[in-house]
Amino acid sequence: MKTPQIPLDAPYSASQRAWLSGFFAGMHTRMIQTTDSASADVRILDILYGSQTGNAEAVANDAAAIAKTHGLKPVVRSMDEISVADLAAMEHLLLITSTYGEGEMPDNAQLLWESAQADTAPTLPKLHYSVLALGDTSYDLFCQAGKDWDNRLHQLGATRVYERTDCDVDFEEPAHVWLSAVIPQMADGAATTIVSADTSTNDKPQYHRKNPFPAKMLANRWVTSPDSSKETRHYEISIAGSGLTYEAGDALCVVPTNCPDLVAELLAAIGCQGDEEEPVNGELMPLREALRTQFEIKNPSKELLEEIAKRSGDQELNGLLSAGSKDQLSDYLWGRDTLDLLLQFPQMEFSAAEFISLLKPLQHRAYSISSSSKAYPDTVHLTVASVRYDSHNRQHKGVCSTFLADLVTSDTEVRCFFTPNKVFRVPEDNSLPMIMVGPGTGIAPFRAFLQERQCRQATGKNWLFFGDRNAATDFLYQDELAEMQASGLLTRLDLAFSRDQAEKIYVQDKMLDNAAELFAWLEAGGYFFVCGDAYRMAKDVDKALHEVIAQQGKLSAEQAAEYVNHLKKTKRYVRDVY
Repeated sequence: MKTPQIPLDAPYSASQRAWLSGFFAGMHTRMIQTTDSASADVRILDILYGSQTGNAEAVANDAAAIAKTHGLKPVVRSMDEISVADLAAMEHLLLITSTYGEGEMPDNAQLLWESAQADTAPTLPKLHYSVLALGDTSYDLFCQAGKDWDNRLHQLGATRVYERTDCDVDFEEPAHVWLSAVIPQMADGAATTIVSADTSTNDKPQYHRKNPFPAKMLANRWVTSPDSSKETRHYEISIAGSGLTYEAGDALCVVPTNCPDLVAELLAAIGCQGDEEEPVNGELMPLREALRTQFEIKNPSKELLEEIAKRSGDQELNGLLSAGSKDQLSDYLWGRDTLDLLLQFPQMEFSAAEFISLLKPLQHRAYSISSSSKAYPDTVHLTVASVRYDSHNRQHKGVCSTFLADLVTSDTEVRCFFTPNKVFRVPEDNSLPMIMVGPGTGIAPFRAFLQERQCRQATGKNWLFFGDRNAATDFLYQDELAEMQASGLLTRLDLAFSRDQAEKIYVQDKMLDNAAELFAWLEAGGYFFVCGDAYRMAKDVDKALHEVIAQQGKLSAEQAAEYVNHLKKTKRYVRDVY
């Protein structure tokens, strides 16, 4: 392939700028690798991660720490920091990736995956690798991203030195087993010196996923009107005395407890009393308490679903499971939870031991933080929509959203910890423009971003696209946003209240209406952030962004895609979607 000849004094097009940036970034990376390889006899272990919420990145950093104790030289990078050519130059690789949504790659792995999938992808005969996949068995395509990478690397001629490990939501133990096995194999045959591990824990917080901080709720107030079709609340949670810190863009993970009323109904449905003592995590616990604090009891696990089908003998449910149709099964389960299924087949009974053996552990829920620690160092703010709906002749409630809304009092502990999102950050350069698209509760991190910029006294322009159903009832933080506009902090506010007129208007429509100015902000070095619904809104916004760039930049669809990919690679187009 010939290198494009671009005169150095020419005014570059958007696509040329994108190509040049990628070319010189790749050259820089290869120069570093060459220098490192030539200057040291130590074996380099490349560690790549694809992460949506930070778990894969955390495991990658743990892998680096262990690799050092085996005399290896770990190089940890996000997948969006390298090209497929960089991948071809590697010899020893640990690839750690989560799976996002229904079997999709995390955002920061997508571009590399597309390059690796292409017919033009280079072969990898020198590469020795192993894959750790993080996932959730409640999804049909469990750990699919890790499986796809494992298969593709093998297809490209790489050598698998250790079988892939697939981890469920409790990933720490299997990940540790994988690391303990694979890293010595990666070091095997190398001229390495074993060094002792750094036992310093000064940089590690005392409170984390396995040891949440017992915080206190300071505020719980509605930010939607009582007349709204939604119930969205603002929470303020104290972290005073915890030693914990956070950045705008991070998430707070809350460990809920289940609704006592739902526990009581489940006990009645399975024919148990609730005082049956069962071993849970190495200690005996009454079944009632175990169901309230330890297990996921709302959404049925695959194992529970299969057992209900088997015991009930229901032809419809058994047919759906045996047919393997994900869409049809999803339609059947829509609006149903575990209790609905048990009530549907009242002849079934379970012993306490049988029932809990079919349940998954109760997991934390992650919420985008809606405050800046510079403004609120001892508290964390959340903006959460309470999930409540009627289905199958009962009221259903979201586990964590209504735990916060209904069950937390001044005496209740809110067990929580932070998940950093090192990419979803306010630009370091305070002069650069910032465009934020956050309808509904997607406004949360952008409230934090604006507070952050105010505390920094940043001069960069700020533009927020916000929308919801009705302005009169669903205009979250209306007074605060008005003050930010009046002070000049919020340069532009474009609103899309979908149900205030006959034809629905959404945030992506507002983007297209203001295409010229939006493109001008991007051309001035602006950052583009999206937060909210992944399955519809984020895809519609992405499509609109491509249209804006193609139209205003006078680019083809392919050139617009190159422009967008350049924004992603330079961390100027970042999403926090769920």
